[in-house]
Amino acid sequence: MPKLLALDYGLKRTGIAVTDDSKIIASGLTTVDTKDLFSFLVSYFKANDVTDIILGEPKRLDRTATDSSEGVAALRKKLTETFGKPIHMVDERFTSKMAFQTMIDSGLKKKQRKNKALVDEISATIILQSFMNSRRF
Repeated sequence: MPKLLALDYGLKRTGIAVTDDSKIIASGLTTVDTKDLFSFLVSYFKANDVTDIILGEPKRLDRTATDSSEGVAALRKKLTETFGKPIHMVDERFTSKMAFQTMIDSGLKKKQRKNKALVDEISATIILQSFMNSRRF
C-alpha cells in the first residue's frame, strides 16, 4: 500500500516521517544528514511505495518567508524534478517547540531531549500528521 512521506528540512539535518500503509498514523522514520538526503530517498523510494511528499514550509508569525524559505523552495524544485511525486507544503511554525514538548510529555530524560536529530524526526511526524488531519486521510 502506498505511503506518504514528510520532510522537516534543515541545513544540517532533515527529519523524515512516514504513514502506515492505511495512511492513518504518522510515525517518525529517521533523521539524515541533509547532504545525504537524496541518496536516502532514492533507496527508500525503491523499497517503498510513496505517493506524495509533504514538506515543512518555514514561515514567520506574520506568515512571511524566513531565511530558510529559499532553501526549502530549492529543495521542492529538486524533489519534483528528481522524483516527480506531488509535493504538499505544510506550515511548520512551532513544530520544533511542539516536538520538544512531546519529548517532555513522553518522559524523556533531559539528556535525551538534547538530541536535535530526534527533535527533527518528531517535527516531521507533526508536519505529516497535520497534513493528514487537514486532508482527512
